[in-house]
Amino acid sequence: MFAATADLAALAGWVSHDAGRYGIAQRLWSYGTYAAGEAGQRDRGVELVTRMSHQMIHLRHPHDALALLDVAAKKATLPVTRTLVSSQTGRVHAALGDERAAHRHHGIADELLADDLGDVPPWVDYFDAAEHAGARTVSARDLTQPGRPQAASTHVEKAIAFRKPDFDRVKVMDRVSLAAALYDEGDIEQATDAAHQALDEAARINSTLVASRINTLLDTTRPYRTAGDADVRTRARDLAAAPPTTIAA
Repeated sequence: MFAATADLAALAGWVSHDAGRYGIAQRLWSYGTYAAGEAGQRDRGVELVTRMSHQMIHLRHPHDALALLDVAAKKATLPVTRTLVSSQTGRVHAALGDERAAHRHHGIADELLADDLGDVPPWVDYFDAAEHAGARTVSARDLTQPGRPQAASTHVEKAIAFRKPDFDRVKVMDRVSLAAALYDEGDIEQATDAAHQALDEAARINSTLVASRINTLLDTTRPYRTAGDADVRTRARDLAAAPPTTIAA
């Protein structure tokens, strides 16, 4: 019963998070960690804590995210949850501007992924090389400095290539991230084409997470003044302000 409750709390928490109901999501995930503990599923609780840390990053509270992950790192025993925690910790350090620590934790995740992760429980089988590449994409963008862009597009292209079928929302986020990365890297023609493709796909998704990525894309287009870039800005602004009500399957 407690194991089933943890699963339900994980799902309901993520739905609440994606709907922008962050307080409800945090309470559900907190209860899910308790239920996982009662069920004797220590690593299930670790996975739920990484969801809580993800929300803290989204809400721009990276120090809180790092504190959660420090706890998770001490409790993770499975190779897959250790890898997940390392990948997420690298992302948080990037958000904090600590490039050395970000690369160190991402490197640990790289090494763990290169080894056999063994039997992966169904509640964490979403985490794979594609998900880690997505984390490295966001990290690279966070670490980009004027005149010194990180190769975020390389990581996001890996994420797109590795994604499993039926991950529609995450694939859209990848496409938006690719366009933003290409703008950051100054590849404007490809960035504009990638942006229009991403926005076409984003029009089918109702998600605060997708809207957040679109706002990031919008910010990256601001230095550019061509008609094509202005069109991207207009479309991105409209989608971010008023996401559609149809949710892709």
